[in-house]
Amino acid sequence: MSAFAIQLSNGCLPSDIEEENRETFASLQKLGVLEEQEGLRRLSSLHRAGRLYLGKDGRGYIESQTKEQRDLLVEPDDLNGAAHDDIVVAKRIIARRGRASAKVIMVIEKAHLFTIGYTHRDAQGHFSVLNIRTGEPTHAVMQGMDLSAFKLGTVLKINVEDDKVLEVFGHLDDPRVDEKISLALFDRRDAFPPECTTEALEIESEVNAEEHSERIDLRGLDFCTIDPISAKDFDDAIYFDLQSYTLYVAIADVSHYVPFFCDIDKEAKRRGFTTYLPHKSFPMLPRELSENICSLKPRVDRLAFVAKITLDPDSLQPIEERFFEAIIHSKQRFNYAAVDGILDRARHSGLDRARHSGLDRARHSGLDPESQGILNQVQDDSRDAQNKRGETISRILHWLLPLYGITKRLRKARLKNGFDFRSEETKIALGADHLLKSTEIETGTPSHSLIEECMLLANQASAKRFEGEGDGIFRIHEPPQLARTEALLSELAAIGLFVENYEDSPSLIRAIQAEAEKMELVSEVDAMIIKSLRQASYSAHNVGHFGLGFKFYSHFTSPIRRYSDLILHRLIKAQLQHDKEESAYLLRNIEPLCARVSELERESTKCEWDFRDRKFARWAATQKGAFLEAEVIEAGESAKAVLLGEIKGVTVHLKGDSVMLFDKIRVMITEVNIPQAVIMAELVNKIGKEEMEL
Repeated sequence: MSAFAIQLSNGCLPSDIEEENRETFASLQKLGVLEEQEGLRRLSSLHRAGRLYLGKDGRGYIESQTKEQRDLLVEPDDLNGAAHDDIVVAKRIIARRGRASAKVIMVIEKAHLFTIGYTHRDAQGHFSVLNIRTGEPTHAVMQGMDLSAFKLGTVLKINVEDDKVLEVFGHLDDPRVDEKISLALFDRRDAFPPECTTEALEIESEVNAEEHSERIDLRGLDFCTIDPISAKDFDDAIYFDLQSYTLYVAIADVSHYVPFFCDIDKEAKRRGFTTYLPHKSFPMLPRELSENICSLKPRVDRLAFVAKITLDPDSLQPIEERFFEAIIHSKQRFNYAAVDGILDRARHSGLDRARHSGLDRARHSGLDPESQGILNQVQDDSRDAQNKRGETISRILHWLLPLYGITKRLRKARLKNGFDFRSEETKIALGADHLLKSTEIETGTPSHSLIEECMLLANQASAKRFEGEGDGIFRIHEPPQLARTEALLSELAAIGLFVENYEDSPSLIRAIQAEAEKMELVSEVDAMIIKSLRQASYSAHNVGHFGLGFKFYSHFTSPIRRYSDLILHRLIKAQLQHDKEESAYLLRNIEPLCARVSELERESTKCEWDFRDRKFARWAATQKGAFLEAEVIEAGESAKAVLLGEIKGVTVHLKGDSVMLFDKIRVMITEVNIPQAVIMAELVNKIGKEEMEL
């Protein structure tokens, strides 16, 4: 349900209502739909807010919100102009045969404010504008313009209320139009409103340490950042004290620069997340903040919100977890590849000698001999580097390399309760012409794992500060549903993968993974397991994180690109400062905030996938008639296969062919629908194992 609908259902103050919903809120008050209870305004007992689903017979249903409620039936005459997927307020009515029914009082949130269409002419020469999502005809008008005069394939943004053309995006022949289409379909934004830019420019561009004497000064510690080579916004920096076994995770202090209700905060709440397309990012915060004053750049002072976590050297369990505002001075920016190179060089040059020479020091420090050996070897090899780049990198490596050994132990312990899903992610690269240039399968590396384990510690520590009963924002992942698990087992049985002995869902998944490894289908089966699981989301009520195996988990470490983390920072700061007023505001609205960011996360991800699929479709259009190798990823009537050639990750739809899951096949691309990014292919033949090995 939408954030506004949750506010109406749970109760809120008029001042809590977002600006875009205030007119609707006032209208509901005039209609007498709201009542006051314990100082809060909420829907009366006769009314319900919910999402409307329309059936093929024209009747609607409003979803129940609790187990005690029933879905409400809405007859066609009682829809009051509401459309499928709209959020509505409805009044319960007495219906024939006692069916729980209602009539729509008001649409409070339209499912779609606009449609994306394109001009088209069919084989008979009939002109129409087609919906780019469905391929179905849609209405569109443009004052003083005959739309049929546009070049066929012109892309239009159309208001759903009056069918007026709001904007001409461009033409389907131009690959640059893909960006506009994907952003619009999922309501992602590019340019910031002028008031946000003005506000951002008024924020300081440098940190003056003298103005922040109340903060803990950590500038003397050798913090560093480790990020992708192309990164511009640095959310997190780390430092590890070897003597006390204390990890410092310093996070950009966005909440210091972005207070409640400022224009930047309002826009960040609308966006929710930074959206990453291969050629460009669309940030949650103005770049003046995300890439400058908030970004933990090297060799400049920056404000940070720090999680300080002291570990037991033997068990690696946290024995103290503190949060505080600080000022840091990151000493070095590393990228993942550079750290991986250091670790790899150490592992493959003189490691045996290092193992033996490091035994005594390893016992003293609590590190395993291999990790201590890596430290010894890299320090031996980097003497020349010290002369070139100074002593700073040497000091960082002194703690960073042992930390790598510690994070390996942390990961091993974590996977006793959580899971290691090894499905493959495809990264695409575009050329100057905005067409697909290449693809690459992304895999986790030691440096990724090092940073990941540090962030997981901080995220857990932040979640453990709250009880989990509506008093915080948690990243939750519920256990699998029985029906979906049974469907997964049925699919796996079709390829000869059977699991008989298991006690619960975790043991079942591990048993499936073990069998998949025997069959050399690790990534394929992991992808199926992930598909069968529920989506992770944000919630005010903690139920744990099934995939990670954590009882308490939240998102603390990326407030530059996730609004959820900014909410959490504000909650913890209010807690630390005993600010009851701010805590009350946050917790009164925490459920709608969780609903909002969960939905925005899904929309951001869908936008990224949609853009990728559009680039795949354009590439596939150049391959029509070519024979390509593929692997079946879905069998049955809606069979799909993923191509295995140089360009990876491209999914094609197979036309009713008799194939088995994970069959290796040869296909021919026969048809490509550029507007809907759908690729059709025909089976040429199946490929035997012997041919695949050639």
